[in-house]
Amino acid sequence: MSNPLVNWWRSLKFNQAVKSQNNRVAKQLLKQIENSGAKLSWQQKLFKERLQLEKLLHKTNDRIKEADRRLAELEVQVGFGQLDTFPEYIDELNLLPDTKFIEVISQKFKLKECDASMIQCTGIHEKVFDNFEQHLAGFIKNEFNNLKRQKTNFDFLVQQAIDDIQKLKEGQDPQYSFELSPHIYLMRYFLDNVYCAYLAWFLIYKAGLLPTKVNILDIAAGPGTVAYGLGLLLQSSNDFCSMPPMHISYYSLEQQKAFQYRGLQFWRQYMEPQAINAYFRFDTSSIFDGENQSKRLPKKFFDFIVISHCFFNDGESREKSHRIYKDIFINSLTDSGYILLIIQEKKLLKPYNIRQIESCEQELSVVKQFVDELGLKLVWYKYLSATGSRRSNPDFAKFARENLAFQKFISPLFRQHFKLHYDLNYKLDDYVILAQK
Repeated sequence: MSNPLVNWWRSLKFNQAVKSQNNRVAKQLLKQIENSGAKLSWQQKLFKERLQLEKLLHKTNDRIKEADRRLAELEVQVGFGQLDTFPEYIDELNLLPDTKFIEVISQKFKLKECDASMIQCTGIHEKVFDNFEQHLAGFIKNEFNNLKRQKTNFDFLVQQAIDDIQKLKEGQDPQYSFELSPHIYLMRYFLDNVYCAYLAWFLIYKAGLLPTKVNILDIAAGPGTVAYGLGLLLQSSNDFCSMPPMHISYYSLEQQKAFQYRGLQFWRQYMEPQAINAYFRFDTSSIFDGENQSKRLPKKFFDFIVISHCFFNDGESREKSHRIYKDIFINSLTDSGYILLIIQEKKLLKPYNIRQIESCEQELSVVKQFVDELGLKLVWYKYLSATGSRRSNPDFAKFARENLAFQKFISPLFRQHFKLHYDLNYKLDDYVILAQK
């Protein structure tokens, strides 16, 4: 309760502190007056506004200093021939690409630019991904052990989820709605998709387009694959360069609540201790829950809208999803924001009745047509390929054993539950497409 006598005394002391320019005491007394619930006098309101303006000025000065530092680094890079000119898209809010870090990642992943649009990737950053994979395998084992004690039909539930996810190999769209669907996805496809998301964010970082404060909408987010890819990229940068503090606001739009829950569980166990500063917001709904999906999303808020592997084989679903995606892009992306599309080669080509790309010109034509159908304009794209070829490899299993990184911790789980007698490798066969409205 407000005490008039105490407040009068505080106001008197506040006026004396302001007159003597004792700002420290004035701030303390102002806070006490506000906490008491008393109405602020005009002088107290003016002092509060002055403090807010000073705080804003300090922030602005800090940004100017950071911009000056980055400009000096750019001048050094230009002087040493590391950059031909200042990239037009780099500003004071984006991470400055570090040439040493770019070089290290390119070597670790054995990135080979086969032509203007295709990059072959056969390596892995073992220090980052081995540790990540080992913890993932432990997470899945613990989940399975707990479920075995609770479920008498555990083996049936596993097989049910496996049968559903195997539809992908038959060109069908899985339901992903079974009790163990999240666990089977984490075992079978999660690492490959995080691997791809990591490299997609790396290409964006390399282009100077990654903000220090980034708002991301992940459509059909699953367990948060896109967030994990970015988190691991930032984690791996720690050994090679000093990045300014990052803040990630990650909005997960996903139909299956169990995917979101398992993804968040594992994030809290593994990623949060790595000091990845990320805020999660979950929207558990289908993109098909009414074609006014975008009305529920924040307006003009997201710097990046990502659709990773959520493109349908069924023609009707594909057409309807494209209409909804276009609506979301128009309403929820900032005017200068980007759309990141990650799509497997076969899913990109199938709607256009193309089995295999024959030339770079044909590839560009298909990508442009795909982007046009989404109401977007193409910025750039890269085809990430394990084989370094647009033609299918008739003996891919042998190629994988000899050239690709082995999933050493997940493979034993895969063999046990999928009842298949081969190991898993990190492999890519995806188009990473960057576009704008």
